[in-house]
Amino acid sequence: MGSKKKNAHAVALGSMGGEARAKNLSADELSAIGKKGAKARSESLDASRRREISRKAAKTRWAKTKQEER
Repeated sequence: MGSKKKNAHAVALGSMGGEARAKNLSADELSAIGKKGAKARSESLDASRRREISRKAAKTRWAKTKQEER
């Protein structure tokens, strides 16, 4: 293997975690990207894990509702 030097600019952009790209995208574009990620995540999980996540989310929502009623 040869020793390749990394592109410093690419490394800097990569360490920003997509923030640099996100600043240049519209709300619709960000939403579309989020939907793709959600779909991919959903497809990678089995039914029991999806159910577990859904129950936890519902429980949290109901807890917030009960807290607001107080």
